[in-house]
Amino acid sequence: MVRMLALIGTLAWLGSGWPNEPVLVPTVGGPTLALDAGTLFHTLTSDFFPEDDGTAYVQTGDIPAMWLRDAAAQALPYVRFAEQEPGLASLVRGVIEHEARNVLTDPYANAFTARYRVWEQKWEVDSPAFPVTLLWVYWRHTHDARVFTPRVRWMLQHVVAVYACEQRHAECSHYFYGELPHGGRGAPFAETGMIWSGFRPSDDACVYPFNIPQNMLAVVALNELAVLAERGYGDHALADAAAGLAAQVRGAIGRFGRVYQMRVGWVYAYEVDGLGHAAVIGDANIPNLISATYFDYLSPDDALYQNTRRFILSSANPYFYHAGYAEGLGSAHTPRGWIWPLGIIMRSLTADDPLETADGLRALAATDGVDGLMHESFDPRRPWHFTRAEFGWANAMYAELIFRTAAGMPAERFSPAPFGQVLREAHTPVLAPLLLQWRNRAAVVAALERLSEPMFGMRLP
Repeated sequence: MVRMLALIGTLAWLGSGWPNEPVLVPTVGGPTLALDAGTLFHTLTSDFFPEDDGTAYVQTGDIPAMWLRDAAAQALPYVRFAEQEPGLASLVRGVIEHEARNVLTDPYANAFTARYRVWEQKWEVDSPAFPVTLLWVYWRHTHDARVFTPRVRWMLQHVVAVYACEQRHAECSHYFYGELPHGGRGAPFAETGMIWSGFRPSDDACVYPFNIPQNMLAVVALNELAVLAERGYGDHALADAAAGLAAQVRGAIGRFGRVYQMRVGWVYAYEVDGLGHAAVIGDANIPNLISATYFDYLSPDDALYQNTRRFILSSANPYFYHAGYAEGLGSAHTPRGWIWPLGIIMRSLTADDPLETADGLRALAATDGVDGLMHESFDPRRPWHFTRAEFGWANAMYAELIFRTAAGMPAERFSPAPFGQVLREAHTPVLAPLLLQWRNRAAVVAALERLSEPMFGMRLP
């Protein structure tokens, strides 16, 4: 009877909406964090701009440009609400269409202005993978065939073509960029079967041109693309080409992407060149090696992944820092010793231990901005020193972390494993008990409903 009354009371609370209620996040032996539910939608209200051509431009926080990677990542956490909110579904379709037009403008560019002009042409393997993954997640949630437009099909064809070319970079590609060594051509390499990249997800030049986490994400995106080509367009040739390329790249990662580290054992390298050289590091930017389970490339209990994770989250990794208010991953992109919230968030999302996730949440709460938004990086000894006042990608990933840990919302499922391979799905630890999860879900939904009308009525000036 007590349980029944509790359930009835909770359902009544859910029905009431209770606007402006905070989201409460217990932190396993630490304080309960009270978060403004509206802040979890900040990137939607501030960075998404529906345009007159029916698409949606996404600005990456405080920089007036649209990164292929960031735009998709900023939308991904909110696709789970698209079935209940038609305006949100329309907005996400607009993002996908805008991403398609960007790719068709220049498949090697990583960032664009609002009017489809190239902002930056740094070739990063993960850049075209992210729009494919956004399309996959949207279709998986909604099965909305309206998203399968002619331009989206051309985008998928371009992604496969460019990946296939860059798999044979020496004989096929004409890409060069002034920041790369050797006259803009990049470091020497031997073909491996992986996809060549000029730049890392941080937008820094690769030391060695086969970036392992980028290639892992490309495998996931290509497997997604194979299903999308079949279901959306009945394009069996494109589906076969994508699936075949994914299998080749996965095999190449297995052959060339592993290195042996003394006192650690076998781990995945961050970058290799096919000539025996490797960068054995862990970077905060996503995709990184820790995110291999987040994107369903590896099972959380994969022995090589566990070994790699232990290495990356230790002093053996030159970009793992522990000082002051936090510990976590940094990047060569920002000052040495500075930690990225993105790195803390991905570690917390992929943790098996609730204590590890709770530690990450406490560190984020201690180092965020005064308005609860995430920075690009911060000095853990003096967190009021930071880069970028608010970073749209990190804000969206933080919302994903709260949706899972506080409201018990399930993790996204990315590409199904090929060839009958069975992956144990990753599950972010849920820190809130069941009744509190329901309460938090109601607070999140109420915030979305409160913001929906002004949010989906925006137009670019």
